[in-house]
Amino acid sequence: MGHPDNAKIFKLGFFTPVNSTNRYVGILCNVSVLTPVWVANRSKPLNDSSGIVTISEDGNLVILKGQKEIIWSSNVSNPVANSSAQLLDTGNLVLRDNSGGRIIWESFQQPSDSFLQKMRIGTDAKTGESTRLTSWKSPSDPSIGSFSVGVKPLNIPQLFVWNGGHPYWRSGPWDGQIFIGVPTMASSYLTGFTLVDDKEGTVSLAYTYPTDPSYLLYLLLNSEGDLQQKNWLFSGKEEWEVAWSAIEHECDVYGKCGPFGSCNSLESPICTCLRGFGPKHMDEWSQGNWSSGCIRKTTLQCERNKTVNEVGKEDGFLKLQAMKVPDLAELPSATEDDCGSLCLNICSCIAYSYYTGIGCMQWSGSLLDIQKLPRGGVDLYIRVAYSELDEAKNIKVKLAVIISIGSAAIAICTYISWRWIAKLRGRKQKPEAHPDDPTESMLRDNTHLIKLEEMPLFSFENLAKATDNFHGANKLGQGGFGPVYKGKLPNGQEIAVKRLSRSSGQGLKECMNEVEVISKLQHRNLVRLLGCCIEGEEKMLIYEYMPNGSLDAFLFDSLKQELLDWGKRMNIIKGIGRGLLYLHRDSRLRIIHRDLKPSNILLDEELNPKISDFGMARIFGGNQDQANTRRVVGTYGYMAPEYAMVGRFSEKSDVYSFGVLILEIISGRRNTSFYDDEHSLSLLRFVWKLWNEDKVGALVDPMISDPHFKMEILRYIHVGLLCVQEFAKDRPDVSTVLSMLSSEIADLPSPKQPAFTERSISPGRQSSHESQKQRSLNGLTITIAEGR
Repeated sequence: MGHPDNAKIFKLGFFTPVNSTNRYVGILCNVSVLTPVWVANRSKPLNDSSGIVTISEDGNLVILKGQKEIIWSSNVSNPVANSSAQLLDTGNLVLRDNSGGRIIWESFQQPSDSFLQKMRIGTDAKTGESTRLTSWKSPSDPSIGSFSVGVKPLNIPQLFVWNGGHPYWRSGPWDGQIFIGVPTMASSYLTGFTLVDDKEGTVSLAYTYPTDPSYLLYLLLNSEGDLQQKNWLFSGKEEWEVAWSAIEHECDVYGKCGPFGSCNSLESPICTCLRGFGPKHMDEWSQGNWSSGCIRKTTLQCERNKTVNEVGKEDGFLKLQAMKVPDLAELPSATEDDCGSLCLNICSCIAYSYYTGIGCMQWSGSLLDIQKLPRGGVDLYIRVAYSELDEAKNIKVKLAVIISIGSAAIAICTYISWRWIAKLRGRKQKPEAHPDDPTESMLRDNTHLIKLEEMPLFSFENLAKATDNFHGANKLGQGGFGPVYKGKLPNGQEIAVKRLSRSSGQGLKECMNEVEVISKLQHRNLVRLLGCCIEGEEKMLIYEYMPNGSLDAFLFDSLKQELLDWGKRMNIIKGIGRGLLYLHRDSRLRIIHRDLKPSNILLDEELNPKISDFGMARIFGGNQDQANTRRVVGTYGYMAPEYAMVGRFSEKSDVYSFGVLILEIISGRRNTSFYDDEHSLSLLRFVWKLWNEDKVGALVDPMISDPHFKMEILRYIHVGLLCVQEFAKDRPDVSTVLSMLSSEIADLPSPKQPAFTERSISPGRQSSHESQKQRSLNGLTITIAEGR
């Protein structure tokens, strides 16, 4: 099935739900599977073939049963005599005053169970009216069900699903870009959400995504209370794909473990009491009923009179990592350094957390809806009595002893296995590896076995010695997955060690993926992986040392920036392009990087670029052009729209990231540094604005603004815009990009609009909706009205 014409994405008409004989008037997605996204007469269905949609004498849009009985009306309080109805391309059904073109009613203000592009849900602070999604009662009954979705703006805005008047699911706080309680949100490009605050108490959530003819997507609140992102790929199966669900497991249900209980879907049982707390009702808890939650076992020191023996034994905080923070947070004015001490000085403060983009969060009363997240999350500090702190220390000591004994036993067993394997295949030594390491012969990931012949293995002990026990003085930087340290091997070779954080989103799977991918690659513009180390919970990758660090350390530093003249920047851009071409076309594997950004471009002693970090890379088969994934990974600002929204990636998604890089290198500014500048929300929006105003030269970093290079720099900007076009089919491949940069292709096509920029209509021009509104009929009696 091909994609419908852009003017026919939605249609208005009568429909009958599955397993029902009732008829309704609704707005439907124009695909082969019946998909209503809005229903007018939800509570008053037609039970026969009669029914008319028309505009009444008072100007309201109505549905008539037979010829007389009104079963549904738009109910405009101040209707106009001369009005017309129109279904917009966004799926919004509007009623207009023909005399002035003013919209007097719209379906977006009365949504059903679907959240479409350009729609908003929220609460009007002035009127108190709330715009929410409401679920169907069942898949065959569109009448209003028990679930609703809306924004709760108090303290910190959060998205809620309510069951009746009770919370059923919670997104966690909004940090200005994402809801931090949704693990998958941290990796996607804003996922289409924007929170709009009018500073007068009204907070609304908007959902905007790039329009791409290859797919449709929307959010659905189903009859069971699960908020889902549904995707329709026109080149795939003729069915809706669920790309994301709010309720993926029991822990996502609000307050599953009760007050002071923490939920972890990877453990059994899933509910545990926070340290210092015990089950409120042990009999219920042991039977799997955790709703009553937990109570504190030891009274806090600040809540009782101190005795002589207790002087100096103050309450303290236990740190919990990768957590979904509790509900009902308060926002005191405090810095990150002061957040904890402020909480400690207030006896009613029982927990705190600090998160960039939100600030200091504190809690008093009961801690509700706490969850250990599989990835992402924040550090949460729980207030406990001093005795609990002592107990926690003792447990750590005992665990350390047990782990040491267990590690020794494992090392002995592994050594015996190594000796046996060595007899069978002989010893093979490589200069960077350490053959005395008992784990060198194999590396197990449950079902995978990586042998020494494929990748040298380093011991944790030798890497600790090489980095002076990972001393802070040897720290080269901090990535999203953990710190990177400089080290020196006994033979004098300098190395860079990426030590993956235990709480990071990158685990053994990504580590193995990087080993598998990069160990097979050889190119001057790709960083060389020397080996890896996996011992217990430690996961480390060892690279060749790059003395000048990453590109972002130069490009966005006001002092080092001066070292990057135009010649060096041009060389860096072309070097990245050559490395990307090797990955896409010239290596014996075909690889999509999926996380191209300045921090993943390393610079050698001559400032030549090398692409690094292949933990997110995917290998393609010989005839494969694209693939889909439900696990979208990458970095905000560099992800192509088709990948961020529906998980589709290809060479063209890497080209998009390369285009963002080109524009950053030329401007000397981060893609995300424009939030309060030039009224733009991103680098792409700013560049597109300058391009349309023929002022694109204003983008160029003053450090390289030289008349001698003007035309060459403008060509690079032009190519960068071609790389970030909204639709993948419009972007050139890397080979073509390199030909354009070197002027082998002299005439460049005009770039189309970049992704993630809002479309606008030039002054003096009418939109297609405005130019056609005069042709709208004053009465509607047809069964299907196609959206124009």
